[in-house]
Amino acid sequence: MIGRVQDHLEAIYGITCAARAEGFLVDREAAVLLGATGRADEELLVSEGNGELELALYLAPALLHRLKPYETGSVHSLLERELDGFCQVAEGVSHFVYVAHTAVHGRTVSLLELEAQAEVDKFALCLLHRWGEGVGEWAEELLRRLFDQVSYRAKLSEAERWRYEEANRLSRNYCGRLMGHVSGRRLERLLSELRYAYRLGAEAKLRHFAQVF
Repeated sequence: MIGRVQDHLEAIYGITCAARAEGFLVDREAAVLLGATGRADEELLVSEGNGELELALYLAPALLHRLKPYETGSVHSLLERELDGFCQVAEGVSHFVYVAHTAVHGRTVSLLELEAQAEVDKFALCLLHRWGEGVGEWAEELLRRLFDQVSYRAKLSEAERWRYEEANRLSRNYCGRLMGHVSGRRLERLLSELRYAYRLGAEAKLRHFAQVF
């Protein structure tokens, strides 16, 4: 599943990431030693020093076990039955690919930018897996389930809660703007827009997500 998600993200954004997320998986014990909070089923751990970037990805074994029956099956049935689990894996892989991609291009990334892009990535992945008849209704459902019907962990700090809420607001606004391409079945224009936004850096990306047309 991890490899499939990475392949789909690379196809959507027209990029190639030499590093493979599944090769950077660590167990809970290693994740805690590397500084994981232990509060989530997915965490990307980043260490930078002496001009080098080290990454590790934690995905809870129980989470991966839930998705194992869908490793080679229909993604349609996966999204019907395990949307939450799929989105958690997608978020972890999104973080990994985005950090690796920006590092290759010598660019730093903020936590807000990372979270906002992950929300867009989840929407794009789920949307495009069911592109075709009925995609407009599916997109509306995704907007509700991914952005509107959300809650936040009680133990978040004030800064963390602000970051997650702001990432939700920005990405919800941006994905709402994409609905014109969805309703018009303009796949090439949708992909072109997604790829343009993906390559924007830092504040430019956040401003683009925040625009109201």
